[in-house]
Amino acid sequence: MYEQFYGLEERPFSITPDPRFVFLSQRHQDALAHLLYGVGRGGSGGFVQLTGEVGTGKTTLCRLMLEEVPEHTRIALILNPMLEPRELLRAICRELEAEPPAGDVGLEALGQCLNQRLLEIHAAGERAVLIIDEAQNMSRETLEQVRLLTNLETATDKLLQIILLGQPELRELLSRPSLRQLAQRITARYHLAPLGRSETADYVRHRIQIAGGSRCPFTSAALRTLHHVSGGVPRLINIIADRSLMAGYAREADRITPAIVRKAAGEVVVGDESGGNRGLTAALSGLAVVVVLALAGSMIWSLNRVSDSSEEVGQPLWRQMLAESSEALAWRETAALFPGVGPAVIEQACSEGQHEGFACHRLRGSWALLRKLNRPVVLRLERPRDAHLLAIDVAASGVRARQSGQDFQVPIAQLDARWLGDFYAVWRDMGSVWQQGDSDAAVAELKRLAAMDPEQAWTGDMDERYGPEFREWIRDFQLRNGLRQDGMAGPVTRLFLSTLGAAGPDVGARTTLD
Repeated sequence: MYEQFYGLEERPFSITPDPRFVFLSQRHQDALAHLLYGVGRGGSGGFVQLTGEVGTGKTTLCRLMLEEVPEHTRIALILNPMLEPRELLRAICRELEAEPPAGDVGLEALGQCLNQRLLEIHAAGERAVLIIDEAQNMSRETLEQVRLLTNLETATDKLLQIILLGQPELRELLSRPSLRQLAQRITARYHLAPLGRSETADYVRHRIQIAGGSRCPFTSAALRTLHHVSGGVPRLINIIADRSLMAGYAREADRITPAIVRKAAGEVVVGDESGGNRGLTAALSGLAVVVVLALAGSMIWSLNRVSDSSEEVGQPLWRQMLAESSEALAWRETAALFPGVGPAVIEQACSEGQHEGFACHRLRGSWALLRKLNRPVVLRLERPRDAHLLAIDVAASGVRARQSGQDFQVPIAQLDARWLGDFYAVWRDMGSVWQQGDSDAAVAELKRLAAMDPEQAWTGDMDERYGPEFREWIRDFQLRNGLRQDGMAGPVTRLFLSTLGAAGPDVGARTTLD
């Protein structure tokens, strides 16, 4: 459609994997090196863990790794991790070309079959590697069985190297006390972060060039906007860039401008903001990066009270605030919300996703989402560069922002021109994902919140057991709110549940702009 108009031989931003278009940023090269380390002798028979958000390129890296594995390496690739322990052992045996025992045999017989095959591979001078994709979906029982596979060994060598690929929930899952033995066997960890601003621009130009383009139709400003609205996630970059080119072609625009990219992103990512839970779901968008905020009894904000007065921002003061705003200042202001916590802890958490009992995630949403959350967040502004602003409270007409210990009332209209929806949230997080079979006081708290659901309240028992009935209620809750239906109370599900009963942190008196 738009290919000829922009001098392209084919569409450059198809989401269908094509090895010709592979772009390896420095972080992708580092991640690939970690995977190849795990396949080689460097893994030493332990686990290698690679995590990343949806669409950051984990599967692409896995394909590249499979093309570069050393000779004499046998790969068992498990793409469906939602298997019971016996089913998993059968699948691994078949992947390694060993026929498992027929009939309803137990784990011991299947384990003996696998061990025999691994001994044969070892005797032939070859190496066996097990790769499990989407590993965050494995049950606790299956993960424990995977851990036991590392016990298969000769007098001198481990017989199986294991690589776990998954979304950030995998890190939370493996941090649970019940899985500490497995976590202790992880010999290499790598988290694949989204692309940076310059990497996003290089990524787009690379794909344009491979598609036959002699020049990039996106202006430099449009590339910055594309990075902003996509969060640097390659899959979203592809979707928004493709829609932008179609929109530019429809307008007969020779260059793709920031306005075109914003409109395309609004159609692709943001969706309807008509209010209610559906509006909240749409506001979360396809980034699949969400934040868990204070869940009573499990994760607690500890906030200082602030002055009862806030100064309303005029244009001169607003310009001064923007000039002085920075990411480092925002982390200092955020750290001040947690007594005794230094800004380095917060900054590290926001760099790695989790650090010293704190989690930090970036998501993209709307003012309606922020009002729904009713928690302090750090807004990431488009201009000036590196502008970050701590928003203590969001009302219908204005935002109470904090800078250098002083609170200011900023009208929504002033922020709309500079805020495209990106924000960070930091919270104390125990790093747990609750699922069927668990028993804990936190499960009872989840049920208490579930009982407040105005659409379909939980009416079952209120004990500490995460049984099959509650799992089905969680699945239905996820369905009604447009969430991934895995039946587990992970970060995104706890976020929605917390809005049912959390009143929000006490951050002092609020002065509105009405």
